[in-house]
Amino acid sequence: MLAVVWEYRARFGRVLAGLTSDPAARRFAANLVIAFMPAALLGLAFASVIKQYLFHAVPVALAFIIGGLIILWVERRPRPALVQEVDEMTWKDALKVGFAQSIALIPGTSRSGATIIGGMLFGLSRRAATEFSFFLAVPTLIAAGAYDLYKHRALLDAADLGPFGVGFVVSFVSAFLCVRWLLRYIATHDFSAFAWYRIVFGIIVLATAYTGLVSWTA
Repeated sequence: MLAVVWEYRARFGRVLAGLTSDPAARRFAANLVIAFMPAALLGLAFASVIKQYLFHAVPVALAFIIGGLIILWVERRPRPALVQEVDEMTWKDALKVGFAQSIALIPGTSRSGATIIGGMLFGLSRRAATEFSFFLAVPTLIAAGAYDLYKHRALLDAADLGPFGVGFVVSFVSAFLCVRWLLRYIATHDFSAFAWYRIVFGIIVLATAYTGLVSWTA
């Protein structure tokens, strides 16, 4: 989340500075709130049910495979990009991306993948969908992290500060490099390679679970 904030620090700074005076900044902030709400509400309502029934090897593997097939389908269908830039998005576009993000509540579904592919399916350009997915990650991950931290606060101890600090720095650096790389990658590539990775990995999970080679539950 902080890697995204740092990468787009100038943009977030302009939005914060213009909330009281710039209509474009207010529209951007409103779109983030609108897109955030579907996953937040559905997550609060069904998190325990999802964890109980879907967080198992077969459902996760099927989500990998189905998600990969959807990516291939979206990449291969002709679609005019009606929205070229994030600033052109309406509240309806944001709401559609928000519902796409809610699909990521299903274990095995990538949040960024669901929002990017969903955005492209709903008429956003590849770059607009990717950038909005990154922007939307900020409120989504802040809320999810704060909620999870509150739920498990009894497990935290001062002795954890060292490992958490190391993990914090490493995850920031690796996420920053990934964001930079992905923005360059999408300029000249589609997401078919990610789709095939998902399909192959899902098949491996199903095969190893079926043969008992890997105990995924353990």
